[in-house]
Amino acid sequence: MLDIKILRNNPEIVKESLIKRNDKFDLDAFLALDNIWRNKLSELETLSARQNILAQETQLLIKDKKDPKSKIEESKQLKSQLAELEKDFAQLDIDYKAKLDWLPNIVHSSVPVGDESKNELVSQYGEKPDFKFKAKDHVTLAEELNMVDFKAGTKLTGTNFVTYTGDGATLERALINFMLDLHIKEHGYREVSVPFLVNSKTMRATGQLPKLKDDMYNMSDDDFYLIPTAEVPVTNLKRDVLLDESELPIYNVCATPCFRREAGSYGKDTKGLMRLHQFDKVELVKFVKPGTSYDELEQLLENACKVLELLKLPYRVVALASGDLSFAAAKCYDIEVYSPGIDKWLEVSSCSNFEDFQARRGNIKYKDSKTGKREFVHTLNGSGLALPRLFTAILENYQQEDGGVVIPEVLRGYFCGHERFSR
Repeated sequence: MLDIKILRNNPEIVKESLIKRNDKFDLDAFLALDNIWRNKLSELETLSARQNILAQETQLLIKDKKDPKSKIEESKQLKSQLAELEKDFAQLDIDYKAKLDWLPNIVHSSVPVGDESKNELVSQYGEKPDFKFKAKDHVTLAEELNMVDFKAGTKLTGTNFVTYTGDGATLERALINFMLDLHIKEHGYREVSVPFLVNSKTMRATGQLPKLKDDMYNMSDDDFYLIPTAEVPVTNLKRDVLLDESELPIYNVCATPCFRREAGSYGKDTKGLMRLHQFDKVELVKFVKPGTSYDELEQLLENACKVLELLKLPYRVVALASGDLSFAAAKCYDIEVYSPGIDKWLEVSSCSNFEDFQARRGNIKYKDSKTGKREFVHTLNGSGLALPRLFTAILENYQQEDGGVVIPEVLRGYFCGHERFSR
Protein backbone atom coordinates (compact mmCIF):
# COMPACT_ATOMS: atom_id res chain seq x y z
CA MET A 1 0.00 0.00 0.00
CA LEU A 2 1.26 3.44 -0.91
CA ASP A 3 1.43 6.41 1.44
CA ILE A 4 -1.84 8.24 0.83
CA LYS A 5 0.01 11.54 1.22
CA ILE A 6 2.04 10.80 -1.91
CA LEU A 7 -1.13 10.02 -3.83
CA ARG A 8 -2.76 13.29 -2.80
CA ASN A 9 0.22 15.64 -2.83
CA ASN A 10 2.44 14.17 -5.57
CA PRO A 11 0.21 12.15 -7.91
CA GLU A 12 2.63 12.76 -10.79
CA ILE A 13 5.15 10.44 -9.07
CA VAL A 14 2.59 7.66 -8.97
CA LYS A 15 1.45 8.31 -12.56
CA GLU A 16 5.04 8.12 -13.80
CA SER A 17 5.53 4.83 -11.97
CA LEU A 18 2.34 3.37 -13.45
CA ILE A 19 3.53 4.33 -16.94
CA LYS A 20 6.89 2.65 -16.28
CA ARG A 21 5.08 -0.52 -15.20
CA ASN A 22 2.62 -0.30 -18.11
CA ASP A 23 -0.07 -0.68 -15.45
CA LYS A 24 -3.62 0.37 -16.37
CA PHE A 25 -4.66 1.50 -12.88
CA ASP A 26 -6.89 4.60 -13.33
CA LEU A 27 -5.28 7.02 -10.88
CA ASP A 28 -7.49 9.98 -11.84
CA ALA A 29 -10.62 7.97 -11.12
CA PHE A 30 -9.19 6.85 -7.80
CA LEU A 31 -8.25 10.41 -6.81
CA ALA A 32 -11.82 11.50 -7.61
CA LEU A 33 -13.06 8.69 -5.36
CA ASP A 34 -10.57 9.76 -2.70
CA ASN A 35 -12.02 13.27 -2.80
CA ILE A 36 -15.53 11.89 -2.29
CA TRP A 37 -14.26 9.64 0.50
CA ARG A 38 -12.61 12.56 2.32
CA ASN A 39 -15.69 14.76 1.98
CA LYS A 40 -17.95 12.01 3.32
CA LEU A 41 -15.57 11.37 6.20
CA SER A 42 -15.45 15.09 7.00
CA GLU A 43 -19.26 15.26 6.95
CA LEU A 44 -19.45 12.25 9.22
CA GLU A 45 -16.96 13.72 11.67
CA THR A 46 -18.78 17.09 11.66
CA LEU A 47 -22.13 15.47 12.45
CA SER A 48 -20.55 13.28 15.13
CA ALA A 49 -18.97 16.33 16.72
CA ARG A 50 -22.33 18.18 16.60
CA GLN A 51 -24.02 15.22 18.25
CA ASN A 52 -21.50 15.30 21.10
CA ILE A 53 -22.06 19.04 21.56
CA LEU A 54 -25.85 18.52 21.64
CA ALA A 55 -25.45 15.86 24.31
CA GLN A 56 -23.40 18.27 26.43
CA GLU A 57 -25.86 21.14 25.89
CA THR A 58 -28.77 18.89 26.80
CA GLN A 59 -27.11 17.89 30.05
CA LEU A 60 -26.45 21.54 30.92
CA LEU A 61 -30.10 22.48 30.28
CA ILE A 62 -31.28 19.64 32.49
CA LYS A 63 -28.80 20.65 35.16
CA ASP A 64 -30.09 24.26 35.01
CA LYS A 65 -33.67 22.95 35.08
CA LYS A 66 -34.42 24.33 31.64
CA ASP A 67 -36.42 22.72 28.84
CA PRO A 68 -34.11 20.50 26.71
CA LYS A 69 -36.87 19.50 24.27
CA SER A 70 -35.48 21.35 21.25
CA LYS A 71 -32.01 19.89 21.78
CA ILE A 72 -33.40 16.39 22.21
CA GLU A 73 -35.45 16.74 19.01
CA GLU A 74 -32.42 17.99 17.07
CA SER A 75 -30.35 15.13 18.48
CA LYS A 76 -32.93 12.57 17.28
CA GLN A 77 -32.91 14.02 13.78
CA LEU A 78 -29.12 14.08 13.80
CA LYS A 79 -28.96 10.47 14.98
CA SER A 80 -31.08 9.42 12.00
CA GLN A 81 -28.84 11.38 9.61
CA LEU A 82 -25.74 9.84 11.15
CA ALA A 83 -27.09 6.31 10.81
CA GLU A 84 -27.76 6.83 7.11
CA LEU A 85 -24.42 8.55 6.53
CA GLU A 86 -22.49 5.83 8.40
CA LYS A 87 -24.16 3.19 6.24
CA ASP A 88 -23.24 5.05 3.04
CA PHE A 89 -19.67 5.68 4.22
CA ALA A 90 -19.17 2.05 5.23
CA GLN A 91 -19.91 0.90 1.67
CA LEU A 92 -17.84 3.72 0.20
CA ASP A 93 -14.93 2.77 2.46
CA ILE A 94 -15.08 -0.85 1.27
CA ASP A 95 -14.99 0.23 -2.38
CA TYR A 96 -12.24 2.76 -1.68
CA LYS A 97 -9.95 0.26 0.06
CA ALA A 98 -10.65 -2.43 -2.53
CA LYS A 99 -9.46 -0.12 -5.32
CA LEU A 100 -6.43 1.00 -3.31
CA ASP A 101 -5.39 -2.65 -2.99
CA TRP A 102 -4.87 -2.77 -6.78
CA LEU A 103 -2.36 0.10 -6.83
CA PRO A 104 1.20 -1.29 -7.26
CA ASN A 105 4.35 -0.08 -5.53
CA ILE A 106 6.30 2.90 -6.88
CA VAL A 107 9.25 1.89 -9.06
CA HIS A 108 12.66 2.89 -7.65
CA SER A 109 14.56 5.48 -9.71
CA SER A 110 17.46 3.06 -10.40
CA VAL A 111 15.22 0.47 -12.11
CA PRO A 112 15.62 0.26 -15.93
CA VAL A 113 12.46 1.34 -17.75
CA GLY A 114 10.65 -0.97 -20.15
CA ASP A 115 9.43 -4.52 -20.54
CA GLU A 116 11.36 -7.76 -20.00
CA SER A 117 13.59 -7.00 -22.99
CA LYS A 118 15.05 -4.06 -21.03
CA ASN A 119 16.27 -6.18 -18.12
CA GLU A 120 19.94 -5.37 -17.50
CA LEU A 121 22.80 -7.80 -16.90
CA VAL A 122 24.52 -6.78 -13.66
CA SER A 123 27.17 -9.48 -13.25
CA GLN A 124 28.12 -13.00 -14.26
CA TYR A 125 29.99 -15.69 -12.35
CA GLY A 126 31.77 -18.81 -13.54
CA GLU A 127 32.18 -20.37 -16.95
CA LYS A 128 29.72 -22.49 -18.87
CA PRO A 129 30.88 -26.12 -18.95
CA ASP A 130 32.64 -27.24 -22.12
CA PHE A 131 31.53 -30.83 -22.58
CA LYS A 132 33.31 -33.13 -25.04
CA PHE A 133 30.06 -35.04 -25.45
CA LYS A 134 26.42 -34.18 -26.15
CA ALA A 135 24.92 -32.91 -22.92
CA LYS A 136 21.70 -34.49 -21.68
CA ASP A 137 18.83 -32.52 -20.18
CA HIS A 138 17.77 -32.94 -16.56
CA VAL A 139 14.70 -35.01 -17.43
CA THR A 140 16.80 -37.68 -19.12
CA LEU A 141 19.42 -37.66 -16.36
CA ALA A 142 16.87 -37.77 -13.54
CA GLU A 143 15.01 -40.67 -15.10
CA GLU A 144 18.14 -42.66 -15.97
CA LEU A 145 19.47 -42.21 -12.42
CA ASN A 146 16.06 -42.95 -10.85
CA MET A 147 16.09 -39.59 -9.05
CA VAL A 148 12.69 -38.26 -10.16
CA ASP A 149 9.51 -40.14 -11.01
CA PHE A 150 7.57 -37.76 -13.22
CA LYS A 151 4.75 -40.21 -13.94
CA ALA A 152 4.14 -40.90 -10.24
CA GLY A 153 3.58 -37.23 -9.51
CA THR A 154 1.03 -37.03 -12.31
CA LYS A 155 -0.71 -40.18 -11.10
CA LEU A 156 -0.89 -39.02 -7.50
CA THR A 157 -2.05 -35.48 -8.23
CA GLY A 158 -1.87 -34.22 -11.81
CA THR A 159 0.39 -32.60 -14.38
CA ASN A 160 3.34 -30.52 -13.15
CA PHE A 161 3.65 -32.45 -9.90
CA VAL A 162 6.67 -34.72 -9.38
CA THR A 163 7.98 -37.35 -6.97
CA TYR A 164 11.65 -37.33 -5.98
CA THR A 165 13.07 -40.80 -5.30
CA GLY A 166 16.29 -42.29 -3.95
CA ASP A 167 19.26 -39.99 -4.48
CA GLY A 168 16.87 -37.37 -5.88
CA ALA A 169 14.95 -37.14 -2.61
CA THR A 170 18.22 -37.06 -0.69
CA LEU A 171 19.62 -34.34 -2.96
CA GLU A 172 16.54 -32.20 -2.39
CA ARG A 173 16.86 -32.63 1.39
CA ALA A 174 20.62 -32.04 1.26
CA LEU A 175 20.19 -28.79 -0.64
CA ILE A 176 17.62 -27.51 1.86
CA ASN A 177 19.86 -28.34 4.82
CA PHE A 178 22.95 -26.94 3.11
CA MET A 179 21.24 -23.63 2.35
CA LEU A 180 19.68 -23.32 5.80
CA ASP A 181 23.03 -24.04 7.46
CA LEU A 182 24.80 -21.50 5.24
CA HIS A 183 22.33 -18.69 5.87
CA ILE A 184 22.11 -19.36 9.60
CA LYS A 185 25.78 -19.95 10.39
CA GLU A 186 27.45 -17.66 7.86
CA HIS A 187 24.93 -14.95 7.06
CA GLY A 188 23.25 -14.40 10.44
CA TYR A 189 19.66 -15.40 9.65
CA ARG A 190 17.34 -16.88 12.28
CA GLU A 191 15.37 -19.94 11.21
CA VAL A 192 11.60 -19.98 11.56
CA SER A 193 9.07 -22.68 10.71
CA VAL A 194 5.60 -21.53 9.70
CA PRO A 195 2.21 -22.92 8.61
CA PHE A 196 1.79 -23.77 4.94
CA LEU A 197 -1.81 -22.51 5.05
CA VAL A 198 -2.62 -18.84 5.66
CA ASN A 199 -5.76 -16.70 5.70
CA SER A 200 -6.74 -13.95 3.28
CA LYS A 201 -5.59 -11.16 5.60
CA THR A 202 -2.10 -12.66 5.56
CA MET A 203 -2.12 -12.94 1.76
CA ARG A 204 -3.29 -9.35 1.38
CA ALA A 205 -0.55 -7.90 3.59
CA THR A 206 2.27 -9.08 1.32
CA GLY A 207 0.41 -8.12 -1.86
CA GLN A 208 -0.66 -11.54 -3.15
CA LEU A 209 -4.31 -10.55 -2.80
CA PRO A 210 -6.20 -9.39 -4.68
CA LYS A 211 -3.78 -9.02 -7.62
CA LEU A 212 -2.53 -12.63 -7.79
CA LYS A 213 -5.62 -14.49 -6.59
CA ASP A 214 -5.92 -16.57 -9.77
CA ASP A 215 -2.46 -18.04 -9.18
CA MET A 216 -3.26 -19.22 -5.63
CA TYR A 217 -4.74 -22.45 -4.32
CA ASN A 218 -7.70 -21.43 -2.17
CA MET A 219 -9.84 -23.41 0.29
CA SER A 220 -12.81 -21.06 0.37
CA ASP A 221 -14.72 -22.98 3.06
CA ASP A 222 -12.01 -22.06 5.57
CA ASP A 223 -10.68 -18.84 3.99
CA PHE A 224 -7.29 -20.58 3.70
CA TYR A 225 -4.69 -20.35 0.95
CA LEU A 226 -1.73 -22.64 0.33
CA ILE A 227 1.35 -20.44 0.52
CA PRO A 228 2.99 -19.48 -2.80
CA THR A 229 6.23 -18.70 -0.93
CA ALA A 230 7.46 -18.53 2.67
CA GLU A 231 7.67 -14.76 2.21
CA VAL A 232 3.93 -14.59 2.94
CA PRO A 233 3.76 -16.16 6.43
CA VAL A 234 7.24 -15.03 7.51
CA THR A 235 6.58 -11.35 6.69
CA ASN A 236 3.22 -11.59 8.45
CA LEU A 237 4.85 -12.78 11.66
CA LYS A 238 5.36 -9.07 12.35
CA ARG A 239 1.94 -7.93 11.13
CA ASP A 240 0.33 -5.46 13.58
CA VAL A 241 3.52 -5.51 15.68
CA LEU A 242 5.33 -2.42 16.97
CA LEU A 243 9.03 -3.26 16.95
CA ASP A 244 11.67 -1.59 19.06
CA GLU A 245 14.40 0.05 17.00
CA SER A 246 16.98 -2.10 18.80
CA GLU A 247 15.38 -5.22 17.25
CA LEU A 248 16.24 -4.11 13.72
CA PRO A 249 17.45 -5.43 11.42
CA ILE A 250 15.65 -8.78 11.63
CA TYR A 251 16.83 -11.56 9.31
CA ASN A 252 14.66 -14.70 8.99
CA VAL A 253 15.21 -17.83 6.91
CA CYS A 254 12.57 -20.45 6.28
CA ALA A 255 12.23 -23.62 4.20
CA THR A 256 8.75 -24.50 2.95
CA PRO A 257 6.97 -26.07 0.04
CA CYS A 258 5.41 -23.51 -2.29
CA PHE A 259 2.13 -23.93 -4.15
CA ARG A 260 1.27 -22.08 -7.37
CA ARG A 261 -1.44 -22.70 -9.95
CA GLU A 262 0.72 -21.04 -12.63
CA ALA A 263 -2.51 -19.71 -14.10
CA GLY A 264 -0.74 -17.61 -16.72
CA SER A 265 1.86 -20.16 -17.79
CA TYR A 266 0.04 -21.63 -20.80
CA GLY A 267 2.50 -21.97 -23.65
CA LYS A 268 5.56 -21.48 -21.45
CA ASP A 269 8.24 -24.15 -20.92
CA THR A 270 6.73 -26.65 -18.49
CA LYS A 271 8.96 -29.64 -19.24
CA GLY A 272 10.38 -31.62 -16.31
CA LEU A 273 11.12 -29.44 -13.29
CA MET A 274 10.77 -26.10 -15.05
CA ARG A 275 7.35 -25.01 -13.80
CA LEU A 276 5.85 -27.05 -10.97
CA HIS A 277 2.68 -26.48 -8.98
CA GLN A 278 4.46 -27.62 -5.81
CA PHE A 279 8.15 -27.10 -5.09
CA ASP A 280 10.47 -26.49 -2.15
CA LYS A 281 12.27 -23.23 -1.51
CA VAL A 282 14.49 -21.64 1.11
CA GLU A 283 13.39 -18.05 1.65
CA LEU A 284 15.24 -15.07 3.14
CA VAL A 285 13.13 -12.28 4.69
CA LYS A 286 14.35 -9.01 6.19
CA PHE A 287 12.79 -6.25 8.30
CA VAL A 288 15.03 -3.17 8.31
CA LYS A 289 15.08 0.58 8.92
CA PRO A 290 14.16 2.63 5.82
CA GLY A 291 17.54 4.32 5.41
CA THR A 292 19.36 0.99 5.12
CA SER A 293 17.09 -1.03 2.84
CA TYR A 294 19.01 -0.65 -0.42
CA ASP A 295 22.30 -1.64 1.20
CA GLU A 296 20.39 -4.56 2.72
CA LEU A 297 19.15 -5.51 -0.76
CA GLU A 298 22.72 -5.77 -2.05
CA GLN A 299 23.67 -7.91 0.94
CA LEU A 300 20.62 -10.11 0.42
CA LEU A 301 21.69 -10.60 -3.18
CA GLU A 302 25.19 -11.59 -2.07
CA ASN A 303 23.78 -14.09 0.43
CA ALA A 304 21.69 -15.80 -2.25
CA CYS A 305 24.52 -15.80 -4.79
CA LYS A 306 26.86 -17.45 -2.28
CA VAL A 307 24.85 -20.66 -2.58
CA LEU A 308 25.68 -20.94 -6.28
CA GLU A 309 29.32 -19.99 -5.74
CA LEU A 310 29.78 -22.76 -3.18
CA LEU A 311 28.07 -25.21 -5.52
CA LYS A 312 30.39 -23.93 -8.28
CA LEU A 313 27.56 -23.31 -10.71
CA PRO A 314 27.71 -20.57 -13.38
CA TYR A 315 25.15 -17.84 -12.80
CA ARG A 316 24.27 -14.28 -13.70
CA VAL A 317 22.45 -11.42 -11.95
CA VAL A 318 19.84 -9.41 -13.84
CA ALA A 319 18.20 -6.14 -12.74
CA LEU A 320 14.54 -6.35 -13.68
CA ALA A 321 13.03 -3.59 -15.77
CA SER A 322 9.99 -1.68 -14.55
CA GLY A 323 7.52 -3.67 -16.65
CA ASP A 324 8.87 -6.96 -15.32
CA LEU A 325 8.66 -6.06 -11.61
CA SER A 326 6.27 -7.84 -9.28
CA PHE A 327 3.25 -5.89 -8.01
CA ALA A 328 4.77 -5.18 -4.56
CA ALA A 329 8.45 -4.68 -5.43
CA ALA A 330 10.17 -1.30 -5.82
CA LYS A 331 13.35 -2.96 -7.16
CA CYS A 332 14.31 -6.55 -7.89
CA TYR A 333 17.29 -8.61 -8.99
CA ASP A 334 16.87 -12.04 -10.55
CA ILE A 335 19.59 -14.65 -10.12
CA GLU A 336 19.76 -17.07 -13.04
CA VAL A 337 21.77 -20.28 -13.08
CA TYR A 338 22.97 -21.81 -16.34
CA SER A 339 21.68 -25.22 -17.42
CA PRO A 340 23.67 -26.65 -20.32
CA GLY A 341 21.35 -29.57 -21.06
CA ILE A 342 18.63 -27.18 -22.16
CA ASP A 343 21.02 -24.27 -22.86
CA LYS A 344 19.04 -21.79 -20.78
CA TRP A 345 19.51 -19.41 -17.91
CA LEU A 346 17.03 -20.41 -15.21
CA GLU A 347 15.72 -18.07 -12.52
CA VAL A 348 16.45 -19.51 -9.07
CA SER A 349 15.93 -16.38 -7.00
CA SER A 350 14.30 -12.96 -7.05
CA CYS A 351 15.71 -10.55 -4.46
CA SER A 352 13.34 -7.65 -3.86
CA ASN A 353 13.05 -4.48 -1.83
CA PHE A 354 9.41 -3.63 -1.11
CA GLU A 355 10.30 -0.49 0.87
CA ASP A 356 7.30 0.25 3.14
CA PHE A 357 4.67 -1.15 0.73
CA GLN A 358 4.10 -4.43 2.59
CA ALA A 359 4.65 -2.80 5.99
CA ARG A 360 1.79 -0.39 5.33
CA ARG A 361 -0.53 -3.21 4.26
CA GLY A 362 0.50 -5.27 7.30
CA ASN A 363 0.91 -2.40 9.80
CA ILE A 364 4.51 -3.28 10.66
CA LYS A 365 6.19 -0.40 12.50
CA TYR A 366 9.10 0.35 14.77
CA LYS A 367 9.53 3.04 17.40
CA ASP A 368 12.34 5.48 16.61
CA SER A 369 14.55 5.73 19.70
CA LYS A 370 15.40 9.40 19.09
CA THR A 371 12.09 10.90 18.05
CA GLY A 372 9.73 8.42 19.68
CA LYS A 373 7.74 8.34 16.43
CA ARG A 374 6.30 5.17 15.00
CA GLU A 375 7.68 4.52 11.54
CA PHE A 376 7.01 1.80 8.98
CA VAL A 377 9.84 -0.68 8.46
CA HIS A 378 11.09 -1.70 5.03
CA THR A 379 10.71 -5.37 4.08
CA LEU A 380 12.85 -7.39 1.71
CA ASN A 381 12.91 -10.98 0.59
CA GLY A 382 14.73 -13.31 -1.75
CA SER A 383 14.91 -17.01 -2.51
CA GLY A 384 17.99 -18.55 -1.12
CA LEU A 385 17.34 -20.61 -3.32
CA ALA A 386 14.41 -22.32 -5.11
CA LEU A 387 14.96 -26.08 -5.39
CA PRO A 388 13.69 -27.46 -8.74
CA ARG A 389 15.85 -25.36 -11.07
CA LEU A 390 18.83 -25.63 -8.73
CA PHE A 391 18.35 -29.42 -8.84
CA THR A 392 18.19 -29.14 -12.63
CA ALA A 393 21.38 -27.11 -12.85
CA ILE A 394 23.35 -29.54 -10.68
CA LEU A 395 22.41 -32.54 -12.79
CA GLU A 396 23.14 -30.78 -16.07
CA ASN A 397 26.38 -29.01 -15.06
CA TYR A 398 27.90 -31.97 -13.22
CA GLN A 399 26.94 -34.69 -15.71
CA GLN A 400 29.61 -37.04 -17.04
CA GLU A 401 30.06 -38.77 -20.37
CA ASP A 402 29.22 -42.18 -18.85
CA GLY A 403 25.80 -40.92 -17.71
CA GLY A 404 26.75 -40.36 -14.08
CA VAL A 405 26.65 -37.06 -12.21
CA VAL A 406 29.36 -35.79 -9.87
CA ILE A 407 28.04 -34.62 -6.49
CA PRO A 408 29.12 -31.04 -5.69
CA GLU A 409 31.85 -31.16 -3.07
CA VAL A 410 29.94 -29.08 -0.49
CA LEU A 411 27.08 -31.61 -0.55
CA ARG A 412 29.05 -34.83 -0.21
CA GLY A 413 28.73 -34.91 3.56
CA TYR A 414 25.01 -35.49 3.08
CA PHE A 415 25.78 -38.56 0.93
CA CYS A 416 28.22 -40.31 3.31
CA GLY A 417 31.15 -38.98 1.28
CA HIS A 418 30.00 -40.48 -2.02
CA GLU A 419 31.20 -38.51 -5.02
CA ARG A 420 28.83 -39.54 -7.79
CA PHE A 421 25.27 -40.38 -8.68
CA SER A 422 25.43 -43.51 -10.81
CA ARG A 423 23.00 -45.86 -12.50
